[in-house]
Amino acid sequence: QVQLVESGGGLVQAGGSLRLSCAASGRTFSSYGMGWFRQAPGKEREFVATISRSGGSTLYADSVKGRFTIFRDNAKNTVYLQMNSLKPEDTAVYYCAAENSIGLRVTLRGYDYWGQGTQVTVSS
Repeated sequence: QVQLVESGGGLVQAGGSLRLSCAASGRTFSSYGMGWFRQAPGKEREFVATISRSGGSTLYADSVKGRFTIFRDNAKNTVYLQMNSLKPEDTAVYYCAAENSIGLRVTLRGYDYWGQGTQVTVSS
C-alpha cells in the first residue's frame, strides 16, 4: 500500500505558474504509474496527466498539453506537476494517484491509491 500527500497548491494570477508535489510513502514508488487528476466545483474529477514507472513516458489531457509537465524523482518518492500559463479554468482541487499495473492510465478506475488533494485557484 502507498500513501500520497500533495502540496504546492495556492492562489495565482492567470498566466502564472505553480508546481505541485506528491510525496509517496513506501519503498516501491518506482513500481507505480502515477497520475494527476483535478476536480472543479460542480464537475466530475478529470484526468490531467500521467507518467510511467520509469518516467520515460507521459500522457496529457488536451486541455493542459503544452502548459503542464509531469515528472518524477524516484529517489525522492515524489511526482510533480509543473503548471505554466495557468488559466482561470484550471481552478480545481488537484489529486495525485498511483496505480500498480501497466501504467499510463487515463481513467479514475485505473488507479488504486489517491491523495487528499490540494487546491489551485487561478484568478483572472
